[in-house]
Amino acid sequence: MWLINTDTFELERWDNYEKGSYAILSHTWEDDEVSFQEFQDLESSRKKKGFDKIERTVLMARDRNLKFAWVDTCCIDKTSSAELSEAVNSMYKWYDDSAVCFVHLSDLYSKLDTQFKDCRWFTRGWTLQELIAPKDVKFYDVEWIYIGNKIDLMGEIEKITKVPRRVIQSFGHGNWFHQCLYKESIAYRMSWASSRETTRVEDTAYCLLGIFGINMPLLYGEGDKAFIRLQEEICKQTTDMSLFAWKAKSEPPSGGPAEEFRGLFANHPREFS
Repeated sequence: MWLINTDTFELERWDNYEKGSYAILSHTWEDDEVSFQEFQDLESSRKKKGFDKIERTVLMARDRNLKFAWVDTCCIDKTSSAELSEAVNSMYKWYDDSAVCFVHLSDLYSKLDTQFKDCRWFTRGWTLQELIAPKDVKFYDVEWIYIGNKIDLMGEIEKITKVPRRVIQSFGHGNWFHQCLYKESIAYRMSWASSRETTRVEDTAYCLLGIFGINMPLLYGEGDKAFIRLQEEICKQTTDMSLFAWKAKSEPPSGGPAEEFRGLFANHPREFS
């Protein structure tokens, strides 16, 4: 795991990091993000728009006397398939082990509930686990003005995400919280992702690995098969038959015949909604 030293702004490799020693950022990707390679040259990377949220995260972590910060744009070497696979399979744990998670809502310009619920952050696949896993989640608007934490905003978050309060209100790291999450049925957990989107088709499955406690290889290029593969892995580890409680929602191709037969598994989380 690569972490940003909050004193030096340099990346350090920690394979045996200390839980609660770092702050972590949750955000939606935009243009001009800073990559792992670009972050090696601080002078150059500071010119990119995406550097601001990295710097804010590091400085807020330092203000909390935390040694490290983690931001997905620059702390994962995405040119290495092995490192990317490790990161995706470890992502839930990394958010869970953080001291605090800062959520930057880049399209929130006021505290009005109508704007909060329309934030893009609530529509992305990866941010589901970023809401659930960390103990302390703090929300900030576009100007980094503090809005509240996930406990303060729990009622509104529950309405928006359909994730129940008992899952949102984690009380710290450890088995109790994970037992609370994993007590929820497979179909119910799938439904939380039913209206979320990912840029890459395969990430529809990969962003849910931590929600179901699954570890599996990443095969970018497999398309929709990734979600089938996820369900196959879940099936190996559970006796929860709600995995099969989905309803087909796919429309037949224009002018083509309707699908008469389907396999055991859903094509997308939306079929659990």
